[in-house]
Amino acid sequence: MPRAREPLAEALAGAAVLLDGGLSNQLAAEGCDLSGGLWTGRVLAERPDLIEAAHTAYARAGAQVLITASYQVGYEAFAARGYGRDRTTALLGRGVRLAATAAEAAERDVWVAASVGPYGAVLADGSEYRGRYGLGVRELVDFHRPRIEALWAAGPDVLALETVPDAVEAEALLTVVAETGAAAWLSYTPAGGRTRAGQPLAEAFALAAGVPGIIAVGVNCCDPRDVLPSLRVAAEATGKPLVAYPNDGSVWQVDTDTWQTPAAPPPWPVADWRAAGARLVGGCCRIGPAEIAALAGRLRQG
Repeated sequence: MPRAREPLAEALAGAAVLLDGGLSNQLAAEGCDLSGGLWTGRVLAERPDLIEAAHTAYARAGAQVLITASYQVGYEAFAARGYGRDRTTALLGRGVRLAATAAEAAERDVWVAASVGPYGAVLADGSEYRGRYGLGVRELVDFHRPRIEALWAAGPDVLALETVPDAVEAEALLTVVAETGAAAWLSYTPAGGRTRAGQPLAEAFALAAGVPGIIAVGVNCCDPRDVLPSLRVAAEATGKPLVAYPNDGSVWQVDTDTWQTPAAPPPWPVADWRAAGARLVGGCCRIGPAEIAALAGRLRQG
């Protein structure tokens, strides 16, 4: 029987909570083929055992929140590959169960966050780093609602509305969260003090200020140097706990489907992030279990 644990929102009132790292890089390290538009969703469909192994690796590294392999799982993308609606819904539920199994095996409090990637992630063309899809709020609500409903029904502790590039999409996601009563965090992928679509971050974060289901706001899959200024804006705009899980400073090259790695790793001033209000801290793309284990040690030091 699953152990009872306090809601993640309540845990954020205590010590910092450690997120996991990038699922895709850990799956690649396990030898998974991530080619094609389904990305980690393909592994979820074909090799669920490797998804569970990746979650387990992060739990062993000290992660207290495991993010599911649903980032790029969308009904439209899977329908184009022969998946019926019920089968895709079952796949979303499988992702939550796999993370929950790894969490239970940790024999300590580990929460499950169901990943809700942006519309651009399902397009698999890098547009989650651009935004401005040409769709309005209502169209994006219609896109996100079925997936959010299916994921929340599967029983995660929280939804991770992550790598959001556009305030218009954030408004749609927040609308669905309010309608469903789900608990979630909202994290943008910023650049230079703006969303990837070019909106001021203060305006983008302010959208979440009055949404009670949003337990934290912040940034992910961005250059570590963008974290601290973004967190300060988020704190002022919302007054909510903050979340920070950048990548290693690499930039995704859409034309070659590769990461451009910086010559020198950008610093991670974790103490400054914590001082700004970061309660959920972890890593995104190209941050693996070793880095999460090291981050666990830094968080223990305060």
